Amino acid sequence: MSRSKWKTPFIEKSLLKNLSIKKTKPIWSRRSTIYPAAVGLKLIIHNGKDMFTRKIKPEMVGHKLGEFVTTRKNFIQKKKKVVTIKQKK
Repeated sequence: MSRSKWKTPFIEKSLLKNLSIKKTKPIWSRRSTIYPAAVGLKLIIHNGKDMFTRKIKPEMVGHKLGEFVTTRKNFIQKKKKVVTIKQKK
């Protein structure tokens, strides 16, 4: 469900301070919207376990920070081992 049109996009207050100072500090707010002022910055975003560095591009404006850092691992199916049985003589 999207945010109401009459409300402004949400952005964390600490993130706004970082944008004005142009510093790269870790960000835990994945729900914050990317503003045009952040284009070109490198942000360190938390995914729940690790911190990932992402450079903000113009195409990212209007999206949430959490969309660009995955929180789940890709499932890779393991290959089954083939067991050969030696026959007795």
